[in-house]
Amino acid sequence: MTWRMMSTAVLGTALVAGTAVDAVAQTGLAPDGGEPPMTARYFDPRNGVSLAEAVARALRQEPGLLADRSAVDAAAGRRTQAGLRPNPSVSFERREEVGGMDNQTSLMAEWPLDLFRRAGRVAVAERELEAARYEVADRERLLAADVRERYGEVLAAVRDLGVADELVVAIRRQHAIVRARVEEGASPRLERDLLDVELRRLEAELLLRAARADAAIFGLKRVLGLEADAPLTVRETLEAVVREDRAFGSKTAAGPPAAAEPAAEIVQRRPDVLAAAAAVRAADARVDRARREGRVDVSVFAGYMRMEGGFPQLAFGADGRLEPVHGVFHNVAAGAMVMVPLLNRNQGEAAAARAEHAAAEARLRASELAAQAELAAARARHEYARRAVAVYTDDARRLARENLEVVRQTYDLGRATVFDVLAEERRYLDTEQALTEALTEAFEARTALERALGGVR
Repeated sequence: MTWRMMSTAVLGTALVAGTAVDAVAQTGLAPDGGEPPMTARYFDPRNGVSLAEAVARALRQEPGLLADRSAVDAAAGRRTQAGLRPNPSVSFERREEVGGMDNQTSLMAEWPLDLFRRAGRVAVAERELEAARYEVADRERLLAADVRERYGEVLAAVRDLGVADELVVAIRRQHAIVRARVEEGASPRLERDLLDVELRRLEAELLLRAARADAAIFGLKRVLGLEADAPLTVRETLEAVVREDRAFGSKTAAGPPAAAEPAAEIVQRRPDVLAAAAAVRAADARVDRARREGRVDVSVFAGYMRMEGGFPQLAFGADGRLEPVHGVFHNVAAGAMVMVPLLNRNQGEAAAARAEHAAAEARLRASELAAQAELAAARARHEYARRAVAVYTDDARRLARENLEVVRQTYDLGRATVFDVLAEERRYLDTEQALTEALTEAFEARTALERALGGVR
């Protein structure tokens, strides 16, 4: 075999650069059977985490979401408290005359009737509990979208890293062959030196892509609620995740595709819009509560008093005999106390509640407009991204490989240099990089559409 044929054979290994991650998924080894590629640190087709598992794990254990769910429990507690009646008040009093014989014992009980206020408190607490639940649902929606975005960043970084890893392997082999040719005087030193520079550049690029993969995996750990040093790998490839549902929203038993539903229906059932609408109802309930607290209220009371008194003088009793002046008296009291809203009718609280109601209505309208715009933009972005991915058909990629093969054959015939082959190879890898960008955009567009549709899982 000639040096030129050996070089061509080595350069052929770069043809698999675009499918490097798929090869690792099946074998876990480098193409030459040596050490595993750098993608093995982030990609495990057997034990890695899938996208669905990552979303489920985040919804189960992400600390921020757990805190929001605790807020719902707190709102439920306030709802229970709002429904409770006021407690009665009981007082006991004992009086003794200093240096005398008189004493007095009294027992009093007072019970506020809470005539008009309880219904207002309960309504506010119920509306606030409803709003808290919708806010948690919206937090779940955003967290699920965040997990998908982080997962997609990892997949894109792993794919780029796999392409760079394969290219470095191919250039290293080519560099070794050219160096041997130079030592035997079959090639000029310039070819070796240029390959050496190219190899160093690619090795540096490989390290930078590894750094981006590390940053992406740490970002995914954060949204999953994992420690930074916890082990984590992904199971799926970017291309598989995008192509498994390229059209998005296939028809199910539940009805038509979500992506094709009228925008008004989608917007009205989004958790953030529902939370804003619940906030309006809560503000309306607070207005009613403020009005109720400005009305009259009644408390009933009852009491018993025992009085014992006397004097040191003597007096004739009923039987005509002399006896000390002394008497015991028993008194029972009952009545009602009315709070009259003469000066304070809760005017300030009612005005503040009305202002909050107006603000809540404005926020609801803003949420609806934002949801409409987000949905329209997400649909357009998804459609164009889907069409962009469709451009990279298997035939187009096969044509790119065939072009590289033609340049290789031209090199075999002595009508091109090894650098012509390297240039065509770089063009092929640029195509693979462009495909990675298109797949990433399609994945992000689908994530944005799912977020706009209000989806969680």
